[in-house]
Amino acid sequence: MAFDWTFILSVYGLATCFAGAGLGIIWGALPGLSVTMAMALLVGLTYTMPASLSIIFMIAVWTGAEFGGAISAILLNMPGTPSAVPTQLAGYPLAKRGEGGLAIGTALTFSMLGNWAGLFVLLLLAPVMIALALNFSSWEMFLLVTLGISISGSLTSGERPVKGWAMGCLGMLISMVGKDLIHGVDRFTFNISFFNAGIHYLPILIGLFGLAEALKVLNSSTPKSIPAKMGRLLPPLSFVMKYWQSALRSSAVGTFIGAIPGVGANIASYVSYSLGEQFTGRRFSRGDFEGVVCSEVANNANIGGGLLPTITLGIPGNSSSALIIASLALHGVVLGPTIESDQPGFLLFLYVALLLANIFMYLSALALIRPSIYLLSMPAGVVMPSVLMFCLIGTFAASYSSFDVAVMFVAGIIGFILNRQNYPFAPLVLGALLGPTADENLRRSILVNEGHYVDMLLRPIGLVLMIVIIWSIYYGITRSTKTARRPYSTDI
Repeated sequence: MAFDWTFILSVYGLATCFAGAGLGIIWGALPGLSVTMAMALLVGLTYTMPASLSIIFMIAVWTGAEFGGAISAILLNMPGTPSAVPTQLAGYPLAKRGEGGLAIGTALTFSMLGNWAGLFVLLLLAPVMIALALNFSSWEMFLLVTLGISISGSLTSGERPVKGWAMGCLGMLISMVGKDLIHGVDRFTFNISFFNAGIHYLPILIGLFGLAEALKVLNSSTPKSIPAKMGRLLPPLSFVMKYWQSALRSSAVGTFIGAIPGVGANIASYVSYSLGEQFTGRRFSRGDFEGVVCSEVANNANIGGGLLPTITLGIPGNSSSALIIASLALHGVVLGPTIESDQPGFLLFLYVALLLANIFMYLSALALIRPSIYLLSMPAGVVMPSVLMFCLIGTFAASYSSFDVAVMFVAGIIGFILNRQNYPFAPLVLGALLGPTADENLRRSILVNEGHYVDMLLRPIGLVLMIVIIWSIYYGITRSTKTARRPYSTDI
């Protein structure tokens, strides 16, 4: 199936893009939810769409939700998404001073600029990375998957990277249940017929990022009052130009961090916020528009950065891009170095989809900001039952399987327990999605290089990847050791 970029300009394409951006903004604005949660619940609904509409819809939802988190972060001091926490720190004091409208307008304007920066980097580097990746053999592809999981475990599990690595291995183990890809024998089925077809990644994603998060939020969300005075909404051009240096720096941080597999917008916004404070010498938490700029530019530039390894190597840059892979996989579209030959026109289609999603995000936000703020004080008891309903609908609609619904509930309950113990979900998602790729490529490389394993191990690209994998594991272990030796402190 070829992707024709002109389809995006049709009535169906434009309507789907506008609807996705609007839903993303509203979802992102609801406190306690997340971008990944929104995409996980909606990915099942894209099963009935053509692949072209599916990618338009998911990109628009992602773009809208990344900005939507700033609305509740600034007005309610409750970040709608985790990546909006730095926006909350710098923006809520502004809202209390009666400048909430301008703070939201600043977040909106610089979110759009951050998206442009991410798209530019994607446009510039994607062909280069695809040309490089075409030189990868099965051995390099296996190492690339291993690298993504090892980095994800090191950088997303705080001070205990072993937890991240364990979750990555668990995801790979789950992905191997069912028929062996090469010899067709049953693995880990335990004579249970439901396991013969394997455990699909979609109900796991919805369980972890939908049900588990809903259970987590149910007893913690409380309504808060919205500042009565909003003030001006859109910033003047002179105001925008004042922060151009911070915008450029934050764009570079967001796209670079987004390109690292398994590292999401959360880390990008925190790093950019911290660098902004160091460069300016000010504490943004006292209320500072530049803090809002640093955070919002970084977490939106992260979209383009996260898509870079996703479309060129088939390795998700973060959990959200993993859901892009999932939505396309439902239609038989496999991302990777051969995407342009397998799906002609896909890259141009994606570029145009990102461009229009960014424009519609801006237009939708202008229309939805003022009405949506009245939804923000809704109690968790009203919002979360709707989330649970979407979990059920999204899971069942994908394959009409009651077994998948049961997997979703089990994944959600286990995810809720693991989340309380600070186990990260990103490595498990990467393992579940990429486990079959790792398994197939490792075994194929062993068969192809039988009797010549030394030559396989000494391939230049493979050597570089092995060095980076060893470094990431060493970095995680040393950081964990330093943390264990750090004296206990009661300071908050």
